[in-house]
Amino acid sequence: METTRPRVLVADDEAHIRTLMKSVVKSLGFDLAGEAANGQLALDAFLKTRPDIVLLDINMPVKSGTEALKEIMAAAPEALVIMLTSVADVESVRECLSSGAATYIRKDTPLEQMKGFITDAWEGRDKS
Repeated sequence: METTRPRVLVADDEAHIRTLMKSVVKSLGFDLAGEAANGQLALDAFLKTRPDIVLLDINMPVKSGTEALKEIMAAAPEALVIMLTSVADVESVRECLSSGAATYIRKDTPLEQMKGFITDAWEGRDKS
């Protein structure tokens, strides 16, 4: 049985979304590994802290979430990355999933569903 709580990095260029996602993380009993306001900072924070889960916005300045995702997966193929999106643009979502994202969550998803998606992704990850 796991005793360590998963550490989560929250990356979104909108401060209110980071605040929302941090409250979701804490409500799940997970630890916050850090936060980032753009894709480059997300990549830097990932490489520095090696969190268990990354909540990564698709559309961000400096480096998009899609670009950051590809670099995170290249550095750590086992990384569990969940994409956040306000626009469920099918092409962007498909590209993220094919690049290694575990799943995606629309930002307008009800909180209880959001928690379920994150928990399911964490519990369903490849533990080998």
